[in-house]
Amino acid sequence: MQEANCIFCQKTDIILENDLAKAFWDVHPVRKGHLLVVPKAHYATYFEVPAATRVAMDHLLFDARDLLIERYHPAGFNIGVNVDAAAGQTVMHAHVHLIPRYEGDVPDPTGGIRRMIPHAVKKLLRH
Repeated sequence: MQEANCIFCQKTDIILENDLAKAFWDVHPVRKGHLLVVPKAHYATYFEVPAATRVAMDHLLFDARDLLIERYHPAGFNIGVNVDAAAGQTVMHAHVHLIPRYEGDVPDPTGGIRRMIPHAVKKLLRH
């Protein structure tokens, strides 16, 4: 089931897909190659996604990782899910962020995403 007014349901510039999930570039990337993996059917949050669809999303995450390694040669990855507005979810269609990480993209990557986000926001504000 799809929602007529959901931008993720209507997304057509698909990078990868399987029967239950699709992947596309994030329109507000924090790193080159930042992808979103979403269920093809509309579920508002990750916790609403049925188990079989979560498995399909997980398989697509691995396929997307392989694509990003081949195309961009990242040194690592962050995988993240924001659930509901209080946690930062801005599009109410379940999605998983796959963010490639590169040597030197932040001065100290210790703490992963906790350190990357403030740095990325400062960088975006300068542009």
